[in-house]
Amino acid sequence: MVDHLSMAKFSSFNLVQYSAKDALSHDFSNILSPGVRNKRLWGGVRSLESLQPYANPRNSYPVPNGNSNGFIYAKIFGGFEKIRSSICDLVTISRLLNATLVIPEIQESTRSKQISYKFKSFSYLYDEKQFVASLKNDVNIVKTLPGHFKAARRSNKFPIFKPKNSASPKFYIKEILPKLKKAKVVGLIITDGGCLQSILPPRMSEFQRLRCRVAYHALQFRPEIQILGRRIVERLRAWGQPFLAYHPGLVRDTLAYHGCAELFQDVHTELIQYRRAQMIRQGIISDKLNVDSHLRRENADVASLGTKYILSEDNYAEQEKEYVEEKRGTERDGKWDEKTRGTDIKEQLGSDLTDQVGLLRAMGYPSKTIIYLAGSQTFGGQRLLIPLRAMFGNLVDRTSLCSKTELLDLVGPETPLPPNTFKVSHPKSEAEVKEEWNRAGPRPRPLPPPPERRIYPHEKEGWYGWITETDKEPSPSPMDLRRQAHRLLWDALDYIVSVDADAFFPGFNNDGSGWPDFSGLVMGQRLYERASSRTYRPDRKTIAALFNSTRDNMYHSKREWTLSVKEHLNRSLSEEGLIRQSLLSKPNSFLSHPLPECSCRISSLETAKQIKGKDGRVLYGDEHECPKWMQSAGAVGARNDDTESDEDDNDVDEQLEHDSGFPSSLTSTIDNDEEWDPND
Repeated sequence: MVDHLSMAKFSSFNLVQYSAKDALSHDFSNILSPGVRNKRLWGGVRSLESLQPYANPRNSYPVPNGNSNGFIYAKIFGGFEKIRSSICDLVTISRLLNATLVIPEIQESTRSKQISYKFKSFSYLYDEKQFVASLKNDVNIVKTLPGHFKAARRSNKFPIFKPKNSASPKFYIKEILPKLKKAKVVGLIITDGGCLQSILPPRMSEFQRLRCRVAYHALQFRPEIQILGRRIVERLRAWGQPFLAYHPGLVRDTLAYHGCAELFQDVHTELIQYRRAQMIRQGIISDKLNVDSHLRRENADVASLGTKYILSEDNYAEQEKEYVEEKRGTERDGKWDEKTRGTDIKEQLGSDLTDQVGLLRAMGYPSKTIIYLAGSQTFGGQRLLIPLRAMFGNLVDRTSLCSKTELLDLVGPETPLPPNTFKVSHPKSEAEVKEEWNRAGPRPRPLPPPPERRIYPHEKEGWYGWITETDKEPSPSPMDLRRQAHRLLWDALDYIVSVDADAFFPGFNNDGSGWPDFSGLVMGQRLYERASSRTYRPDRKTIAALFNSTRDNMYHSKREWTLSVKEHLNRSLSEEGLIRQSLLSKPNSFLSHPLPECSCRISSLETAKQIKGKDGRVLYGDEHECPKWMQSAGAVGARNDDTESDEDDNDVDEQLEHDSGFPSSLTSTIDNDEEWDPND
């Protein structure tokens, strides 16, 4: 014991503050030469190289004229992913109703107290000029209502609607269009991450392509965000190694929706349960407050009702009627909450963060892989990331790649707010305690209650401090509102990096809540811009079964289990993953899977087999043929990619063998990482 204490004392003089940015240069100084990469871990998917982005109109598409039916203004509530999806739906509805769109108001920024005076609501996140100019051939857009309508709006003289994210086009044509023509102005309040159903009938394919033009061309971040985002990507690539972006997806609302409170066993458990109780009162979920999410993951059945929401052109009315009738029936049985979402409970709950990290190691990514952690916040804080940091030492995020000055410049000049300081209550003196006892009433009386547990300052440091003193969550403070606005900027930076990453792995995505999620938007844009990019789409049901089979021996699993993980993840990269994504993600968010409407296929490279779902909807292979100018350019680019991807992996394997000290062989389960167990 004395020896250990002495060693700790004298070795502590040379300890330095860890910096992931500085550590990267040390890790990669002598490992691999710049530009050499293992194609089995970083290479593109050849079977998807023929898919190219093409969201231009295919049929007759008239330019909007000045004879619009009126103005539509909107207030959008929610985080980054809800805002992005809602704006795309707003533009589509404006085109559908031949209305003029007023640039929507982002409430996360307008509700914030005294954010930078340099930006308005929409311009806090996006480039207004780019937005208007890119959509001039699609929708008439104005910055504000005309002057003679502003006073009437302040007096609430115009009709206001709060549509659901699954509202059909018929709802807008029958309910909103008549009032728009009469009042000339209509307001929309959007809270659920959209205001139009995801899958539209085939005859409305041009409206789907309009969504793609909005999301991938018109919605550009303001220049300051784009510059800093590109700078982060350049700093990651400066080490000469590819990097993987990972988004855990563990946020409070998602965890509360599924009742995953037992993951924490601390104050975070109480916060999740409080939020879940709110959702039950609001009717968002119809389930018990306390659930065993692990048991649900083991025993839940596959739900398929969500695919009923996929409507074809031929029997649009019939399927819609059948969908409503089945919805009412399941609501009576109390099962609608688990079935409408289009995924099974195993898919919803998935596996915890440790399991997700284990997938990357089983796939073969060594411990020195650069992983960029996306997401403005992970519920549970840094403690929840311990397994990830233990397995991957080069875990970085925006705070380790950007200076505080760069992040503050992105926020802009703001008026300082008083900090939320915690004040310890003044302890009562002995005289005050005696006086209180004397005034307590006649005797005999029961013994006084035991003294309350003292609340220490460290328990009040975070936004969650209220839960130690009260049962009701207080209204957000000015500082809380400002932080919520800042998270939009941090998510925008992470979005840029995730889209440009060499590989992307989603965490807790497609959770069954029906709301758009960050990972889904990233996967959709990567699919649109370059379908062959390495984007994993794991099946949570399959993953849960794999982990159940070897949970007692997770970190030294048998070779068969590791090969099963590799096989599944590799399949998720290709057509099989796209088909599953179309079945599960597209009914909730079109932007998570913009196929086949927003892509074309280079016929000279590959002819895909058309695959249809049970409802007759084409899931894969129905893409139009690319124009001639894209045919030649795409073929040349594919040949160049083939030349680069044909590089032999022997050089990489030999270098890893030399560094790790283990022989290179086909039985290596993690590409000769230094933690490889030769007994596996």
